[in-house]
Amino acid sequence: MNWRGTATKAVGAVLALALVALVVGQLLGQPVLLSYVTTGSMEPTIGAGDGFVAVPSAVAGPIEEGDIVVFEAEEIQGGGLTTHRVVGETDRGFVTRGDANPFTDQDSGEPPVKREQVVAVAWQIGGEPVVIPHLGTVAEGVQGGVETLQFRLAGLLGTRSLLGTQGFGYLIFGLTVLLYAIDVFLSSDRRRDRARERDSGLSTRVVVGAMAASLVLAATAAMVAPAGSQSFEIVSSEFESERSDVIEAGTNESLQFTVGNGGQVPVYVYFEEGSENIDIDPDRFDVGGDELVNGTLTLTAPPETGAYRLFLTEHRYLALLPESQVRALYSVHPWLPIVVIDALIGVPFYLVGIVLVGTERVRRRDRDGPSAIDRLLARLR
Repeated sequence: MNWRGTATKAVGAVLALALVALVVGQLLGQPVLLSYVTTGSMEPTIGAGDGFVAVPSAVAGPIEEGDIVVFEAEEIQGGGLTTHRVVGETDRGFVTRGDANPFTDQDSGEPPVKREQVVAVAWQIGGEPVVIPHLGTVAEGVQGGVETLQFRLAGLLGTRSLLGTQGFGYLIFGLTVLLYAIDVFLSSDRRRDRARERDSGLSTRVVVGAMAASLVLAATAAMVAPAGSQSFEIVSSEFESERSDVIEAGTNESLQFTVGNGGQVPVYVYFEEGSENIDIDPDRFDVGGDELVNGTLTLTAPPETGAYRLFLTEHRYLALLPESQVRALYSVHPWLPIVVIDALIGVPFYLVGIVLVGTERVRRRDRDGPSAIDRLLARLR
């Protein structure tokens, strides 16, 4: 066995998965095991362009002073994912600061960070985060290339379905199918010496597994990308006002709330109120494909006057299971329905794919002539 070749392939696979995880995390607005910083605000702890291991907030446990968190900022660089350290906590949220910054984010105009805004926590060992140098720089380049390809394909085909997170999943799935189809087509004019080449070539299990993973990625994007926390800023005032966001202290304001589904597959949408000052009725929606459903959002002004932020967290699931089963899984943990639905999509696809294409390898032919990939490259040249 060629241990050096195996180790090289393993390292390459790990790096490829890391890049995919980084790009997908940025597209979803939710780090997938890895994240990175784009500025020098966390130096020298984490340099600009460096990656780090990110633990999703749902499983990270309580957030404490000293933790490095990834949160949805409202003011920093126009809003978006920001990675800073927690340096304090007030009754209105966490106080954060970049290690290289002389002032806290809140001194610079960012409101205190609520728990609902935190999407991940950096994994630290001995008080230091696990940093992967320059991984973010590479991911930025890959992401830019992917977005350019998406825009060009969308313009060429005249469809917006190839844009965004769902389009990214469709793109990976389509490329996987296309490459496999090309190899099979170009290999049809050659007979394979099965006995001689039994242990060489690319396993069809890997190919079908990649297709299944791409399909699962698209499904996950459809559930995760539109979900997340929404914030509503209100002012508790001493007097009534015609503005819906200025509410007399101790009273409430009811607004129409619309839930949409831009996909073709029906979805179940669940909401969690971040405090007793916000309520949505109903708290669960069944939304069909390309459908809008209305509900009622009630905002209650606290007795003390001042500005407040109220949060509403949305969880979205493809309606591939009976609603009662999804609700039971959701009651255990909001991520559990996503895991089960992904398995429901990926596992049958993989098994059916193996039955249809078999378990033979897509082989390179050294003795009988060039491989299909070699012939394809020669024709392109």
